[in-house]
Amino acid sequence: DTQKLDQAYIANTYARFPVTIVKGKGSLVWDDTGKEYIDLSTGIAVDIFGVADEEWVAAVTKQLGTLQHISNLYYTEPCAKLAQMLCEKTGMKKVFFGNSGAEANECAIKAARKWSEEKKGKEYATIITLKNSFHGRTITTLAATGQDVFHHDFTPLTEGFVYAEPNDLADLEQLIKTNKCAAVMMEVVQGEGGVMPLDEAYVKGAAKLCEEYDLLLICDEVQVGNGRSGKLYGYMHYGIQPDIVSTAKGLAGGLPLGATLLGEKVQDVLSAGTHGSTFGGNPVCCAGALAVLDEMDDDFLANVNERAAQLRAGLAKLPHVREVSGLGLMVGIAFDDGIKAADVRAACEKAGLLVLTAKTRLRLLPPLILTADDVDDALAILRSVLEKCV
Repeated sequence: DTQKLDQAYIANTYARFPVTIVKGKGSLVWDDTGKEYIDLSTGIAVDIFGVADEEWVAAVTKQLGTLQHISNLYYTEPCAKLAQMLCEKTGMKKVFFGNSGAEANECAIKAARKWSEEKKGKEYATIITLKNSFHGRTITTLAATGQDVFHHDFTPLTEGFVYAEPNDLADLEQLIKTNKCAAVMMEVVQGEGGVMPLDEAYVKGAAKLCEEYDLLLICDEVQVGNGRSGKLYGYMHYGIQPDIVSTAKGLAGGLPLGATLLGEKVQDVLSAGTHGSTFGGNPVCCAGALAVLDEMDDDFLANVNERAAQLRAGLAKLPHVREVSGLGLMVGIAFDDGIKAADVRAACEKAGLLVLTAKTRLRLLPPLILTADDVDDALAILRSVLEKCV
């Protein structure tokens, strides 16, 4: 009945899988027939503490019974405390809260262009992003996305974006020289682009070019951020300090919250009236995010790294696995020729394992509370699926 209602009344924007999920606990979820699944998809990197984490539920429920929403014309404690925590953990200076990754990236783009206009002139508006990138589904973040497949049907897109070859510093510098630029924007791991991490030398080199040519460096941490990489944010693996960081997805552990973190250069560039969001910084969502970040200490991240090592080592031993990519618990799996990731995903679903795809790769985005037994159980299911592939 649920699936029929959905098909009748909801816009057909999702190629939904034939499963109706009704409840979950930790890394497990159940459908409406009572079938159990190990969830290595987490709502596409959102439920990072799995389902119904007790401390998270308590924090959200307490705030929900106190104040569910108030206008951003007033102060709220969860919003202010979360901004403080994010700045203290990253070295950034100010935070703007929205509701999603696309909104966080929109804010990053606006801040970069306003900074550049004030510092260099209005014509210095171009933002360089990378081919194979993904930054959102609004008209402007689609324009920032370096994949033509997402541009079809929605032109004209917002102007002012050019696309560099990933891991090619010469190409990046040439684009900087031939365009009047405000910023370079990148994901250190290209999620929708196939879970492809950038080379460390490239990321450090890009940061150096931004410094040399007086451009802002924007890191899109929507998917890899909030502990998934094994550090709080993925860029921290590369030894750089961005000027702007965008994040969302797992930040509030299952509630809609995006954040744009502004560094020293741009901390005051957005003044009253230049940007806003009705729901941004919602106290219930911020309470959820505070519960997430409170739990995400060194011991927690150590477990993320241990489970990532266990998972990657196990995947490398499975039949038909040609390559394992990504960072931490953001994992891409390339298979031997003839093995389609979409077919493997569907077979895993039937066997009780929820996984995703990204381009031609299987994509795993497990909950960060994954146990060693969870990893072993998931690997056993994946092995049984792959052993049947020919």
